[in-house]
Order: sequence, then C-alpha cells, then structure tokens
Amino acid sequence: MNTLNTAQSPGVNETLDRLNAPGTIIQQSAAASLGSADFLRLMTAQLANQDPLEPQSNDQMLAQLAQFSSLESNIESNAQLEDIAAKLDALIVAQNAAAQAATEAAAAATAAAQAENNAAPNPPGGTQTIV
Repeated sequence: MNTLNTAQSPGVNETLDRLNAPGTIIQQSAAASLGSADFLRLMTAQLANQDPLEPQSNDQMLAQLAQFSSLESNIESNAQLEDIAAKLDALIVAQNAAAQAATEAAAAATAAAQAENNAAPNPPGGTQTIV
C-alpha cells in the first residue's frame, strides 16, 4: 500500500481540509426552494378553504405529510450526493497529481542514480568489462 509523506507535500493537508469542508446545498428549481414553512402555509390554506360538508380525511392528510417528508429527504439526499461526488472528483484529481509528482520524482532519482553509477571510477586493479 502506498502512503503519502506529508512532509514532502506541504499542500496535502490544506487540500484535504478544503475538500472535507462542508458543502452548500444548491437549490435548482422553484419547487426545491419550498421549505417546511411553505408546506405548512399551503396545508393551512387547504384546510381553511376545504368544503366543510366534505372535509379532507385523515388518511389523505397523512399521505400528504408522508409525501412531503419523503420529497424533502430526497432533495437533501441528492444535494449531499452531489457534494460527495464533487469532493470525490476533486480527490481523484489531487491523487492523480500526487501520483504524477511521485512518478516524476522516481524518474529523476533513477536518472540521478544512473548518472552517479556511470560517473564512478573503476576500482584500481579491477578488471573492466567491455560490452
């Protein structure tokens, strides 16, 4: 398993802190901008304007409350999933950049080691192999 040395990459902690910061929920439509207070106003208006001879049944009222609760939780879940997806995308980009930097550092180290081996003199009295 590869581990990242934060001493060699000082911006990693700042990047992770930025990525893990809580996101904001972006409302995408007028229906999504309605909140629970708006729902209560609509329900109160519906109850005030219903036909007194045929009032809404409790079953219908509970069904509307359940639908509203389900819709509200779906909207919140979708917003959170979009936030998670954006953070994962940013994390993938950061990991790719770190992997690229590590690859370049390894290539530079290999080139330096090869240059050092090529520059080293032959040991005295040793045999030299010519290829």
